[in-house]
Order: sequence, then C-alpha cells, then structure tokens
Amino acid sequence: MALDIFVVLIYAAGMLLLGWYGMRRAKSHEEFLVAGRNLGPSFYMGTMAATVLGGASTVGTVRLGYVHGISGFWLCAALGAGIVVLNLFLAKPLLKLRIFTVTQVLERRYNPMARQASAVIMFAYALMIGVVSTLAIGTVMQVLFGMPFWAAVLLGGGVVVIYSTIGGMWSLTLTDIVQFIIKTVGLMFLLLPICLYRVGGWDELVAKLPEAAFKFSTIGYDTIITYFLIYFFGILIGQDIWQRVFTARSEGVAKYAGTVAGIYCVIYGLVGALIGMCAKVLLPELDNVNNAFAAIVQASLPDGIRGLVIAAALAAMMSTASAGLLAASTTITEDLLPRLRGGRESSLGTSRLFTALTGVLVLAIALVVNDVISALTLAYNLLVGGMLIPLIGAIYWKRATTAGAITSMTLGFITALVFMLKDGFDANTPIYYSLAVGLVSFVVVSLLSRRPVAVASAV
Repeated sequence: MALDIFVVLIYAAGMLLLGWYGMRRAKSHEEFLVAGRNLGPSFYMGTMAATVLGGASTVGTVRLGYVHGISGFWLCAALGAGIVVLNLFLAKPLLKLRIFTVTQVLERRYNPMARQASAVIMFAYALMIGVVSTLAIGTVMQVLFGMPFWAAVLLGGGVVVIYSTIGGMWSLTLTDIVQFIIKTVGLMFLLLPICLYRVGGWDELVAKLPEAAFKFSTIGYDTIITYFLIYFFGILIGQDIWQRVFTARSEGVAKYAGTVAGIYCVIYGLVGALIGMCAKVLLPELDNVNNAFAAIVQASLPDGIRGLVIAAALAAMMSTASAGLLAASTTITEDLLPRLRGGRESSLGTSRLFTALTGVLVLAIALVVNDVISALTLAYNLLVGGMLIPLIGAIYWKRATTAGAITSMTLGFITALVFMLKDGFDANTPIYYSLAVGLVSFVVVSLLSRRPVAVASAV
C-alpha cells in the first residue's frame, strides 16, 4: 500500500506542476478561458474525451456493469454519441461566433435577460458536474487508502481547485492529456486484462454470469432512452463541453478529432462495464455496489500496479471535476458578474478569483452528497429540462420570443427539480415532464407574446 500511495502522490505532484506550467501559458483572459482558441488535433481529442469521462463514467459505469452487465455501457455510449454529433454538426457554427459561454447564444437570439436566466441554470449544472467527480475522487481514496471521507475530498479535490485556478484552460488541457493517457493505460491495458485473467478468461466469465449480463438491453429500454434524453442532449448544450469546442484551432480539428473522442467514449464504456462484470464474479456479495470499482482494484491488483490504476481513476475524475469547475466560474465571470458591474468585462485576475471561490463551493457540496450517478443525473436533468427547448428554439424557430424562452427555462427547471424530489434522482419522470412542460410553455407563451421585430441568427 505504501508503494500505491507513493505512485498517487507522484501523480498529484505532476498535476500541480502542469498547473504551474499552464499558469505561465495563460497570460490573457482568452488563454485562461479557452486556451487561446489554438488547440491542435491531439490536444483537442484528448481534452474532449477526458472532460466527458469522469467519475460517473468510470466509477458509475463499473457499478452499472456489476448490476446490469454489458448494457451498463449505455451511459458512456450516450455521452459519446453526443460528442460525435456536437463536433460534426455544431462545432463549425459555434467556432465562428468567437464566444465563451452557451448563454451568449441565447442573448444574441433573445435579449440579455434570457442570458442571465439561462446562466443560473448553467451554473447549477456545471457546479454539480464538478461536485460529481470530486465526490468520486473522495469515494475512491476513502475506500482504497482508508482515509476519512472529508480528508479524501479535500485532498483530492483541493489539487483540482489549485491547478484549475492558477492556469485555467491551459492547465486543464495539459493535465487532461496526461490524464487521458494514464486512464487509457490503467483501465484498458491493465485493469481489464488483469480482471479477466483473475476470472479465468472470457469463457469463464460467460460461464459464471447469467445470459442476461451479455444482452445490451438488460438495463431496460426506458433507461436507455432516458440516458440519451439526458446525456446525449446534455452534451450538446453543456458549458463544460462547449468551452472545449471553443479551444479548437479550426473547424477541421473539431470535426475529426472530436469524432475520435466520441468513439473513444463508447469503447471506454464497454471497458468499464466489462470490469464491473468481472467484479460481479470475483466479489459477488458487495455490501455497497457503489464501491465496485474501488473494491475490484483493491482485490485484484498487486502493489504499484494498483497505484497506477488508482491514478488512472483519479485522472478520469479530476479531468471532469476541473471542467465543471472552470465552466461554473466562467458562467459567473462572463454572464452574471458583468451585469452586476455595469457591463464591465472580467479580467484575468477576476477569472482566477472566482475559479477559486467556485472550487471552495464544489468541495463544500461534495462533503454532503453521496451518490455519483444521482448527482450526475441531477446536473443533466436541470440542464436539459431547463435549457434544451429554448436553445433549439433559438436556432430553428423564428417565432420564438424572449418571454417564451424565459418561461420555458423557469418551468422546465422547476419541473425537473420537483419530480426528482418526488420520484427520486434515478427516475425517468423528471426529464420527460420537464421537457414536456418546457416545450408547451415555450410554444404557447411565444405565440401569445409580441412577435420579435428582428430575429438574429443564433449560430
């Protein structure tokens, strides 16, 4: 175990060193927020994939594989499909806008009030994305190192807050590339082969699990549809993902490297589900299935190798935690703060300050939340339920009005929240009802309110 701790400490020190180097690169506001809009194919692909595949995609997919078998991969499949569609069809018009946030699109199509309203929803979403992965970091470190949960959250999450604050998007990009490599090697080329070996090979895995574990529909068609409604559409409109799109050097980089990143996400989901299936064979009586990933790592791997795989898991979680953190702080500094300061734009120092403050808030919330999938679902339900309809309307419906957009955002957001509290975070009803209420209110209020005099192109 001492060797494992040493490996993880070396990894954490490396992340802080890269954060310091990123600070030297981030000498302007634009470089801090979007890496100077200058990433090439390799960096873009790595940072895009690393951003999407975090704690829920790693710890959560292994848990889904443990419970449902290979069909647990659908969560990552929905994320990957969203990445492919975003980069193939939306990246080109988005890059032409030269903006920083999703909500700026709504301001161009509606008015500043729509931007402020949507910024509140986007902030809640991005904040919870940061919380999800910080929570996963704490859970893994608690189980594997026997640390108190609060200490694990503050230690692991604190590293993320520090390197995100000092270097912004350049720090995130540099750390994402290293994290992408480490988690690819750790999970795909170390943990999965070793787990299959411990089981006795593929044939033994097939023999020891029920037939349902190898069917892609076992998780349920309703769940698969819900995953696509939540995660696929969430990727298309999430600030953390759009902010990565804005870093691309060209449309071609986004299109081709982004598509590769999406395909990688699907493969990653299959790997995670298979690891969960191996854990079901090797550890059939787990007290808490949320600990399936940490338990299989602890039970299957030797010292040193275990440390590298832990670092791989932490890499996945830290990349998404940092993306959510920077997205949340960018929403504050670009969308909300200028309104309070009479339109004055934020500076590099202001961006760093609010990244640090947002990081403290993320750590505080992570100390009181306890389920990564539920927390991720909360984030995406609020985002998709509140913003999908107004954004689509901004692009495709000329009759849409500001009143319709704000009403749809408000009622969609509230409906998602109410049904999550009523039926639970994992229920399908929040996304269905929030989209239905959002669509009806958007259309009705837009038709009843005054037709816009001039409609600006959103994209």
